[in-house]
This record gives sequence, C-alpha cells and structure tokens, in this order.
Amino acid sequence: MANRLAQTTSPYLLQHADNPVDWWPWSPEAFEEARKRDVPVLLSVGYASCHWCHVMAHESFEDETVAAYLNAHFVPVKVDREERPDVDAVYMEAVQAATGHGGWPMTVFLTADAEPFYFGTYFPPEARHGSPSFQQVLEGVVAAWTDRREEVAEVAGRIVADLAGRSLVHGGDGVPGEQETAQALLGLTREYDEQHGGFGGAPKFPPSMAVEFLLRHYARTGSEGALQMAADTCSAMARGGIYDQLGGGFARYSVDREWVVPHFEKMLYDNALLCRVYAHLWRTTGSDEARRIALETADFMVRELRTAEGGFASALDADSDDADGRHVEGAFYAWTPGQLREVLGEDDAAFAAAYFGVTEEGTFEEGSSVLRLPGDTGPVDADRVADVRARLLAAREERPRPGRDDKVVAAWNGLAIAALAETGAYFDRPDLVERATEAADLLVRVHLGEVARLTRTSKDGRAGDNAGVLEDYGDVAEGFLALAAVTGEGAWLEFAGFLLDIVLEQFTGEGGQLYDTAHDAEQLIRRPQDPTDSATPSGWTAAAGALLSYAAYTGSEAHRTAAEGALGVVKALGPRVPRFVGWGLAVAEALLDGPREVAVAGPVGGELHRTALLGRAPGAVVAAGEGPGAGAEFPLLVDRPQVGGEPTAYVCRHFVCDAPTTDAAELTVKLGG
Repeated sequence: MANRLAQTTSPYLLQHADNPVDWWPWSPEAFEEARKRDVPVLLSVGYASCHWCHVMAHESFEDETVAAYLNAHFVPVKVDREERPDVDAVYMEAVQAATGHGGWPMTVFLTADAEPFYFGTYFPPEARHGSPSFQQVLEGVVAAWTDRREEVAEVAGRIVADLAGRSLVHGGDGVPGEQETAQALLGLTREYDEQHGGFGGAPKFPPSMAVEFLLRHYARTGSEGALQMAADTCSAMARGGIYDQLGGGFARYSVDREWVVPHFEKMLYDNALLCRVYAHLWRTTGSDEARRIALETADFMVRELRTAEGGFASALDADSDDADGRHVEGAFYAWTPGQLREVLGEDDAAFAAAYFGVTEEGTFEEGSSVLRLPGDTGPVDADRVADVRARLLAAREERPRPGRDDKVVAAWNGLAIAALAETGAYFDRPDLVERATEAADLLVRVHLGEVARLTRTSKDGRAGDNAGVLEDYGDVAEGFLALAAVTGEGAWLEFAGFLLDIVLEQFTGEGGQLYDTAHDAEQLIRRPQDPTDSATPSGWTAAAGALLSYAAYTGSEAHRTAAEGALGVVKALGPRVPRFVGWGLAVAEALLDGPREVAVAGPVGGELHRTALLGRAPGAVVAAGEGPGAGAEFPLLVDRPQVGGEPTAYVCRHFVCDAPTTDAAELTVKLGG
C-alpha cells in the first residue's frame, strides 16, 4: 500500500512511496499530527542519487519491524533536499553545529514546533564502530521523549536560540577591490595542488567557480599564475576518471587527490558549470582539449539529461546493476581487462588498456578500472582511439543504465541555459542554443506559470509545490541574460529583469544582505542565509552577478546598488576562504572591470557579434541587433547608428565610451583580447 508520498512530484519521495513507513511530506499537517498524537517528528532528508540514502532506505525503511515501531512512536517526514533547500539548510546547520559534521541521509528528531533535539546522518541496522543501530536510536529518543520531556524541550530551545543568534550581518563595508582579489589569489595559490591540479586534498571536488574567478582575474590583470592554475586544473580533470572518457560529462567528485576514482553520480549543475568553464578556457587560450570537453559535456547534457518537455533532469545515479545483477556503484562506467578483450579483441584491448589506464589489478573495485588518460602512452593514432572509444561506448550502451532523477530544478536549468547558449555561440552549434532556448521556454511556461513567481521544481511538465529560493532567481536570471546576449532577443532581458525585481522586493534585507527565502515564504525555525558557494554558486553571489549584468544592460541604478551591497560579503570572505566564494570573486572581477557594455549595431550571429561574445573582459554584457526596432529590444542599442552603413560596435564602461569600430580585430583588443 502506497503512503502519502505517492502524490508528490519528487523522484526521491516517490522512491519511498511504497515503504511500510507511513511517510508524510513536509507540511503543516504533519506537525499538527505530531501535536495531536503527542509524539516527536522523525525528519529524514536525502536526494534521489544519494548512495547512502538508498542503503538506509533498504536496511531500515523497507524493514517491516522498524517501520511498525516508527509509525507507532513518530510522525515520519521525508524531504527531498533538492526540492526544499531551505529546510535542508536550516537543519543541516543544526546537525553540523551539534556533531561537527553533516551529510545525507540526514536524520533529525523534532518537536511538534519543528525544533530539533537529536541529530545524525546514516544509522546502520546493527550497532557497529561505536555507532548505535537505528532501532537503538529510535528507542533512545522515545525514552527521552517519554521520561525526560523537560530536558528535550530545553535542548530544543537552546539549539533554536543558537541558530537564531547566527544571523549574518552584511559582509563588510564597501565592495571588494584590487587588494581583496589579490589576497584571494594568494589564498588559492597556497591551497593549490601543484602535482595534480585542483585545490586541497581528497575528496577533491571540481572547482568550477574558483576557475571562473582565475580566468577573469587573468583577463583583467594578466596574472600568468592565475591562468596556469586554471588551465592545469582543467586539464587534470579532463584526463582523470572524474571525466567520462567515453560519453562525456563529469562525475560529482574524485575520492582521491589524483582525479582517478570518482563518486560516480553525475549532476546537472556540475556539468553545466564545467561546460561553461571549459568554453571560457578555450576562449582564453584556444586549447583544443578545452573545446573538446566543453562540446562533449554539452552533448552529454542534451543526450542524457534532457527531458521530454525540453528541460534538464537533475542527476544520474552512481549505482546500477552489474553483470551479476548486483546494484553497485560505478558498474556502468568501470572496465576490467577481460571486458575490454571481449569487446575489442586482443590487440585493440591491449592498446585501450594502455591508453585508458586499465590495469590487471584495477584502479577501482574488484579488479576493475575507471577509464582515464594517464598520458604516458607516447604519440597515439587518433583514428584508432576514436574507433576504440566508439566500440566501447556502443558496448556500454548495452549495460543496465543508472537511474535518472527526472525533476527539473529551476536554478540548475538556469546554469545549463547559460552554458549551452554560450557553448553553442562559440562553436557554431545553433542546436545547442536551441536546446537552451527550449529549457528557458519551459521555465517561463511551467515554473513562472500563472503565479508570476518562480517555482523551484517541475516533473513531467507539472510544477511542484515549492517556492523558488534565491539561487533559483539568481541562476535563472543568469541563464536568461546569457541567452539574450547570444540570441539578440530582448524578451530574455525582460524576463531576467522581472526575476531580479522580485529579488529586490522579496529577498533583500538591510545594508545589502540577502536571504535564501522570500519575505513571504514559509517561516522555518530560522531564515536561511548562506553567501558561500557549495557545489553551485550561492543564491547570494548568483543574484549579485545577475544584478550587476542587468544593471550594465539597462543602466538601472537600483540593480547596480543592490549588486554592490551584496558584494560586501565577498570583500569579507574572499581573502579568507576564496575556495568557497569563487563565484562571488568572479562577480567582483566583473565589477572591477566595469563591467564593459558592448552594443553591436549589426546582425545577430554576424562577425562583430561573435567577436563581442568571444571577448575576454570579465562579465562584459553584449547586445546585438539592427534596424529601427533594435533599441526597443535592448536599451544599449538606443542611438547606436551604423558607421558608413557597416555593422558597428560600441564599447562603454563607467559611463565612458570608446570610439565606435567596424573592425573585428580592433573590437577584440577593446575587449581584452
């Protein structure tokens, strides 16, 4: 018998719809039920492609005995962290404060007032390594609830008071300047892994936002060290096991420093951010490898994550069935020498093993290896590599595929739109620009819909119930602005402005600080607010970047002021924790450069327009169009005549304009080329 989750749109919640646990979605009714029955709430938070979430579900939530105990003594509430990042953020902060670490699945016990009093992450079915079993935890919580209620209330009250006291004041006085970006660069240099690229040790995450900062810093200052770190990190990831050498696209992170073995789930947001970074690296250096990775990653997103409605699904699972029918991590991606021989025959298998670093003992589990490019094979026959790759990919297509989380998250689709629009424009792939436009259409049609506020998720063309958070508004606006620059369609600029006006009205507090939830959103035990980047730009820095670009397009003082107010936090955090505010630092580089405003009075897709899009100046905005209606589409094109009837580019910043030019080479120089 299905429980209440069967009515939801979240693939993660639907995975639990047939559990014997009587799950509730996060709702006022669930807490009302807890109050009525005088029992605590068990809050379990995870997401569809989370390996340990599946493990705990199988061990505990599918167990009839555990479920019966849970149903009798608790109101169990299941939350998809990707649908409700606000709920996840608030309780994760409490878990980290109480235990010193966090992660998913997250398990929190709450009072009927949603106040937390006991925390954990994964609990095993039997006690081990000093960790109690899940059943022991449940019994302990019930005993405390029954016999020591005052103590429970006191603990809950103390935690809530502690969280309330953490409210962030705005980040500092004024905007980040030369000094802060130089200190941030120094900080990154200290944490840089000279040997393997990237920052810090294992596990190692793809530092897409820090690389974006490094590329922009190089463009503005000429710092060779910044470019070297960016280029070497991108090359190391492209050659590592974190990159899918057959099908394109990146895994979530590398479990080791050397990028050899990934955690295999593939997320839309990582691939969108990295696709854009490699496209920008190519724009900076002309590297063939960067071009190949940008295009393969774009093609991966379109091939494997695009939904029937034209949006992009959230993720592919790490786990899938192996040849023996076991559901294990990496089964779809790993190869043994024997499997290579089976597909390729003796000679080509030996060649492929050397080329892709497949060893007899294996680099992964049970003698299998993750394909990578160790690079010690000497000169190789490119045709032979292409042939071997195609045959292996065809054989892999016959394997059971990893599951796909089909929900469309607004913020991550915004990132994908920006990446696909720019990659399509740079490499003359109009099909990619079309895919970006279709995803943008879906966001307008389904996620904005009738209510004129952004909904966070949809599935199968149906909007979910959860309100968009700040990152949704910031990233979708970013995607729309990139699409406007590439297509010359001013409607996308208008939609971005509409979203950013809501940021000004609903998400902005005193002195420029931003909140992750709207003023009129559901009130949680604290209002979440986090300016640091995690796997994606924080809502705070994403909004700052979009506000700054929109102000450059329109001359809006209100949006420029809001962007500068939001960047105060980057002034405070950039020099101290540059790895965790990379997007904020990238926006700071745009601010320091102007950003430049480029108006092309000429055809969309023409030589001058393309040259403008390929300009390296940090955060430059581009408007293109010709004819009497162009100024109606883009304020930047008002009163910009063509010189001598030729397509003409105007470059301005800080209210000062250069002389107009009809020469593409001269425009390149004006844009930092």
